[in-house]
Amino acid sequence: MYWRTYRARSSRVCCTGNENMFAFHFAIYLYFSGTWEEGKSSDTQKWSSLEHKGPYFPPEYEPLPDNICFNYDGQPVKLSPVTEEIATFYAKMLDHEYTSKEVFQNNFFCDWREEMTKEERKLIKTLSKCDFSQIHKYFVEKSEERKNMTKEEKQVLKEEASRLMEEYGYCLLDGHREKIGNFKLEPPGLFRGRGEHPKMGKLKKRIQPEDVTINCSQDSKIPAPPAGHRWKRVQHDNTVTWLASWLENIHGRPKYIMLNPSSKLKGEKDWQKYETARRLKMKVDSIRKQYRRDWTSREMKIRQRGVAIYFIDKLALRAGNEKDDESADTVGCCSLRVEHITLHRRLDAQEHVVEFDFLGKDSIRYYNKVPVEKQVFKNLKLFIKHKDPEDDLFDRITTVKLNKTLNESMPGLTAKVFRTFNASTTLQDQLNKLTTGGMTVEEKILSYNRANRAVAILCNHQRAAPKTFERSMQLLQEKIQKKKEQIEEAKKELKEAKKAHKDAPSDKSKKLLEKKEKAVQRLGEQLKKLQLQETDREENKVIALGTSKLNYLDPRISVAWCKKHQVPIEKIYNKTQRDKFAWAIDMTDENFQF
Repeated sequence: MYWRTYRARSSRVCCTGNENMFAFHFAIYLYFSGTWEEGKSSDTQKWSSLEHKGPYFPPEYEPLPDNICFNYDGQPVKLSPVTEEIATFYAKMLDHEYTSKEVFQNNFFCDWREEMTKEERKLIKTLSKCDFSQIHKYFVEKSEERKNMTKEEKQVLKEEASRLMEEYGYCLLDGHREKIGNFKLEPPGLFRGRGEHPKMGKLKKRIQPEDVTINCSQDSKIPAPPAGHRWKRVQHDNTVTWLASWLENIHGRPKYIMLNPSSKLKGEKDWQKYETARRLKMKVDSIRKQYRRDWTSREMKIRQRGVAIYFIDKLALRAGNEKDDESADTVGCCSLRVEHITLHRRLDAQEHVVEFDFLGKDSIRYYNKVPVEKQVFKNLKLFIKHKDPEDDLFDRITTVKLNKTLNESMPGLTAKVFRTFNASTTLQDQLNKLTTGGMTVEEKILSYNRANRAVAILCNHQRAAPKTFERSMQLLQEKIQKKKEQIEEAKKELKEAKKAHKDAPSDKSKKLLEKKEKAVQRLGEQLKKLQLQETDREENKVIALGTSKLNYLDPRISVAWCKKHQVPIEKIYNKTQRDKFAWAIDMTDENFQF
């Protein structure tokens, strides 16, 4: 209840941009909500005490029944347990497009043969002679069995999942029970990747306790490894927030078990991220003046840096990092090559147009035709002069150097902060523009999704249309047609009621007339809701709204908008998102502006 005393004041502080005062009220919020009695963590120490049970390991492989055979060159072959398990990974994917790709097939077969026994390698030499059909059929049937489980059988599974969550899904952080984000280790399988990833099909090996480093406080009870195993290492590092770590074998990169997004440490990190983006609002004009001055510098690297920052600012491009030959050929701003842009002196009645075409993060294609300032266009012509298509566009700069320059302009500023700033600014501007008085809740939600879509387009958050899209749209259109028929019928009944009341007016005929009028009105409102749903679904068919909502949009914008326009927060954020942004929901009033 004490927090209510501070809520309005802290929201007003939000609007003034006084970060130090807002940090104080954020600490007050965490203190009185019972999640942060020790105050804001320092930049180095993240916690004082941390205790947990360690990760949950997936069950060991269960061999196939004796009547399920793998066949090679038309003959049944009894595989060793390790070889058989890997065969099941491929068999489960037979009806997926991945297994039709040559790269996937080659990587799988190469890794599979490495795990075979000597005798198996002598026999199994060609993937085309391998017959996984029986194994595939077996798992399809198992999947159908799971779908057709009784209510009681599903309840048993649900109770087991709850038990695992209770045992492994929580930790004690500074004396408080906090939810863990991903306590289950990923089971072994085949790597898929996004787009045409060169490592698709490679074996993701089973993670053993001997691969895992545990992080907990020195005075806590160290989690016990599975029987017969030991941890790789146990450490007590309170400057990091992960609970367990290991190296995945595909890229050799570390992976972590982290706290749930709703935890106080994650909430604090989110708040700091959005406050840094809000600080950029005060500096962005001077930064823009500077990169414009850089366009005419005598030094080529300064010119390139100025144009790169302009692209990151104007187009919300990711900075881009250097890639090795075994990574997917995805690029960002600093790693653009000459082949990724085409310059048009004039195109579609616009001057100085740059046509971008490249694969961005997760192999999502970025295609855009953008008019740029004349000096930028001149510089780009200069940058590509005497270069081959595969040469770097910005050959004098790196992401590290670019971010260092940005940090000198404003402490904590990176290319990603620009992306967060522009995404949140776009959402705020679009909401202010699209939301008007007199709208229904459904119309307001459509406006919100349109504002969110403008951000998703800016950030290139695309997706493939869901497989169920056509069917769900068909069902919705059928509902709309049925509703129109109901309205026509209701209008006929209303016309008859009007005529009856006119011919023989009475209290009874008057009440019937009013009832029919309300029915027509109610059905009309229902039709309007369905039509709004249809518009919303169609517009968002290939746009991923969730990515920007979770990672780039200051949640206080959405919370303030909901409160100002009387839209239930549940219409914008699902349960998981509400938990993640609990800090914003509790401390933001309707007057907040990014």
